[in-house]
Amino acid sequence: MKPSASRIILWVYGLYLLLPLYWLLSMALRNNADIVGEFSVFPAAPTLANFQEIFANPVWYEAFLNSLTYVTLNTLISLSVAIPAAYVFSRYRFLGDKQLFFWLLTNRMAPPAVFLLPFFQLYSAIGLFDTPLAVALAHCLFTVPLSVWILEGFFSAVPTELDEMARIDGHSFPYFFFRIFLPINRGAIGVTLFFCFMFSWVELLLARTLTGAETKPIAVVMTRTVSASGLDWGVLAAAGVLTVLPGVLVVWFVRKDLVKGFALGRVS
Repeated sequence: MKPSASRIILWVYGLYLLLPLYWLLSMALRNNADIVGEFSVFPAAPTLANFQEIFANPVWYEAFLNSLTYVTLNTLISLSVAIPAAYVFSRYRFLGDKQLFFWLLTNRMAPPAVFLLPFFQLYSAIGLFDTPLAVALAHCLFTVPLSVWILEGFFSAVPTELDEMARIDGHSFPYFFFRIFLPINRGAIGVTLFFCFMFSWVELLLARTLTGAETKPIAVVMTRTVSASGLDWGVLAAAGVLTVLPGVLVVWFVRKDLVKGFALGRVS
């Protein structure tokens, strides 16, 4: 059976998307002389020296740990705040609820550069500067509104009769919320976790400004790979490969919930 034109186009587009990732991996397996030398599709002499440099150099692996620390903190804080807030917005009506919901979204509309100076001065004054918590809290200004907006759409799609039935059956609110309501919305939480992680992982401006020598994230270290001999292309490519892996792992673990979640709620 001959492949259809749409299938061929899909395969070509998929290869086009994978090409930069392949070339990044190819560069990570070459030395600098091979990278800047004659063009070749495959590495002439593959080497793991670039990855060994990253795992042997504390500047690199500590930067990875710093990034993972504040990204994890941001994701946990955002979900802990957004889940109850989204439930309230989806189930209750109170004075100024629509205005408050819109105000949350306006924080997401502002560029991060607007908040650089206030965050820098505030964190320097209270001793939070150059800590993972500083970056995590700064990112919450953007991830919490996004999380509330996504989750509210999912939670509103769950009939309120479910709450009433649980109450009639004699279940306490904590039992209903954690054992019934949240498992039903597992896909929503998976989608929200994905967006929180991705925003915090790739954001550079706030992470660079609010950290110093102690907690430099990997994105900042990757911009400082220039040595006396020039730009270290191989090490930079190896760092890029390792930087992509956490996102791939997150997508892999929430893939089922992600597919289900994208078909429902706000992000449909």
